[in-house]
Amino acid sequence: MAKPNAVEMVEVCKVAPPPTADVHGPKSLPLTFFDIRWLRFPPIERLFFYETSSPNSIISTFFFDSILPRLKHSLSLTLLHFLPLAGNITWPPTSPKPGIEYAESDGVSLTVAVSNADFRRLSGTDVFCEATDYRPLVPKLSASHDQVAVLAIQVTVFPNHGFSIGVTNHHSVFDGKSLILFVKSWAHICRSLGSGHRSDGHDQSTIFLQLPPELKPVYDRDYIKDSADLGTIFSNQWRNIDGPDNRSLVPWEVKKIQPAGSVRGTFQMPRQKIEKLKQLVRVEKMANKDPIIHVSTFSLTYAYMLACLVKAEEVKDDKILFVFTMDLRSRLEPPIPTTYFGNCIAGKVTVVEREALLGKEGLVVALSAISEAIKGLEKGPLNGAENWVTVIDKLKASTIRAYSVASSPRFEVYSTDFGWGRPKKVDFISIDKTGAISLSENRNGDGGVEIGLVLRKHHMEAFSSLFAEGLEYL
Repeated sequence: MAKPNAVEMVEVCKVAPPPTADVHGPKSLPLTFFDIRWLRFPPIERLFFYETSSPNSIISTFFFDSILPRLKHSLSLTLLHFLPLAGNITWPPTSPKPGIEYAESDGVSLTVAVSNADFRRLSGTDVFCEATDYRPLVPKLSASHDQVAVLAIQVTVFPNHGFSIGVTNHHSVFDGKSLILFVKSWAHICRSLGSGHRSDGHDQSTIFLQLPPELKPVYDRDYIKDSADLGTIFSNQWRNIDGPDNRSLVPWEVKKIQPAGSVRGTFQMPRQKIEKLKQLVRVEKMANKDPIIHVSTFSLTYAYMLACLVKAEEVKDDKILFVFTMDLRSRLEPPIPTTYFGNCIAGKVTVVEREALLGKEGLVVALSAISEAIKGLEKGPLNGAENWVTVIDKLKASTIRAYSVASSPRFEVYSTDFGWGRPKKVDFISIDKTGAISLSENRNGDGGVEIGLVLRKHHMEAFSSLFAEGLEYL
């Protein structure tokens, strides 16, 4: 008798682009300083849940006969545009910097599994699920000191309910915007394949499928100017961490922020509540005769979360760290294409007094700190960039509570349709190790924000109460 939440691996294979087709992606790709910054950062893990509409008795058959072949074939075709994803990161002794190399024998590792877990519970939002229940649904990257895979995928079928797609990627190859660009390109091609046959009688599986302009990746590294030679500085800094001349590519094992028994929760911040919070902040600023600050949906949601979390977790540190990143594609001079493929984000760390956050103006305090940090990025997005790697190393060793943000509502993850409808739920799995707060657009399309958290159960219950009470007060 199978154990509850058991996941059985039924196939592990490599998916490569069709050998006879024209490849549109480069076989080798240098890493820029934006990429090298994340060289040994832990892999990023996302999970997309899809509910099927077929009769319950034939979902498993439908999955293996129709869904899985289409997912495999469309992935192969998508890699024609995203060839670096089928390769590995390497750092030869003769090279001053690491890079991506693709060989003919390479491919993306694809795992196929079957789970007897409760699909509706894992993909729902009305209960808190054990964080460990999601771990078997995401694959691991193949990694050694000499090379590490760029991408791994796992497709898991839940008989009588649906399936999930788990995506694990190396952060030094691409940021969240580029990862979602790839996933949406894969979904576009899979959806375009349909049943695998065109109405004119030609087998669609034998032709090359184009991507629309908004999904075509741009690989030109000339867009990234490195006048300060930050790529060399970062590479040397990595070699000196646990060095000398340490070229290991094995990702760091991050200490688990949340202990065993932690739960995953999902919360919605409706658009109307966000607008009321903005009004509340303006009123408080005017009452105190303080300068009116720019309030974005991101900064307001993050600030509200922080004000609730510090209370719910009963943080004892005198100072709290806020960490977040911003997309620089439109902020560089000159701006670079929105579909530039790679990392193009800058991070910011700001410090806030715990007592100020616990006070009656905790929301405004958090919001002001975040807004000032964003202003700093706007004035000079690369100011202090030479210290980015050392900051990551220090944060890794720090014992001070640090809150960070993963993903963005602007990615519109709930529009990722492979041909079987929109995702029922999208989870950012790796936040159970980093302690980050995940943000996406609300699945109901109301213009609000969906928030993902992993906390100890009693902390999650306290947070849930504070979060709901604050919104109800509005």
